[in-house]
Amino acid sequence: MWVKRVLYVVALIVSGALGFVAAKGQVAVLDTLDVVQRDYDTSLSKVDLSGIRVNSDDNIVNVLLVGNDYRKENGYAAAGLTDTMLIATLDMKHGTLKLTTLMRDMLVEIPDHGSNKLNSANTFGGIELLYKTIAQNFNIQLDGYVEVSFDAFKTIVNDVGGVEIELTESEAAYLNATNYIRPAKYRNVKAGKHTLNGAQALGYCRIRKYAKGIQPVTPTGQIDDYGRTWRQRNAITSIFNKVKKMPMSKWLDIAKDVLKKNVKTDLTNKQIINYIKDVVMMGTTTIHQLQIPVNPYFSGGNVPGVGSCLSIQKEYQADAINQFIFKYNGKNGEFEYTPSSDVSGYSDSSATVSPSPAQ
Repeated sequence: MWVKRVLYVVALIVSGALGFVAAKGQVAVLDTLDVVQRDYDTSLSKVDLSGIRVNSDDNIVNVLLVGNDYRKENGYAAAGLTDTMLIATLDMKHGTLKLTTLMRDMLVEIPDHGSNKLNSANTFGGIELLYKTIAQNFNIQLDGYVEVSFDAFKTIVNDVGGVEIELTESEAAYLNATNYIRPAKYRNVKAGKHTLNGAQALGYCRIRKYAKGIQPVTPTGQIDDYGRTWRQRNAITSIFNKVKKMPMSKWLDIAKDVLKKNVKTDLTNKQIINYIKDVVMMGTTTIHQLQIPVNPYFSGGNVPGVGSCLSIQKEYQADAINQFIFKYNGKNGEFEYTPSSDVSGYSDSSATVSPSPAQ
């Protein structure tokens, strides 16, 4: 999922920069974190979860990571659909790092709004309603949130001076003929190797289709989502190739710029610093991953009034995510979901996910 990759790029550059300033002392870290947008009025700790059963552990921290495609420019506005929702888990009980992806098209019960896609909750009632929806459907207590906008990627690209990308004729034609590049004044790309600015690079990474009758679609000939994910990897590689050549002090400038414009959280500086220290003390670079819904406890189809979505068996999905976050220790291979005995309609089917090494 594209915004997941945006979150990944932002996290890597910011964490690297914070590691650099940490060597200079806590004052420098605080100076960097002070530019982050704070919204304590929407702190997750203030969300009323009365009547909802949620699980928690003092030694396990769960932070909601949200990728928000909110854009408002030149008469165009998108109303903040949270197309990427992840739960980052700092499991000090088992010494593991975990990342749970919540697929946006899951059909869930949204308090006071009935059944709808999970990514609709933020549109209906902001981050507070999204949290309440996650709590009600998956029985998880969250300790805070971090929201990253699409513009974070554009900011990084512009701060490094653009990215070197080779466009095919099909890609160039498609970008110039669609609204993937915003504002429209930048829809003037041509086939060949170019330095794309942030708006152009973001449009490039979003391409899934192709200009009719023009081949190849990518330099490698890949199409559809295979082509899109290849473009994303290509752009991210280009970014890091440029970042690696920059002095660490420049990383700090980029981190401040990204944090200031594109990141919002209800976490305090003290909490963030303590979480960074806890990760360092763990000494692990492996992130174990789970995607919800797990197989085979969901089905795809069209629901009247909602559209194409994933209908889930909620008990199984809640059971899976709770097993993964609170019980999985990461020491005996992949996480394999087997339904607990207290889940109704017990099945012998299982779902497997693989750990992903952090880069």
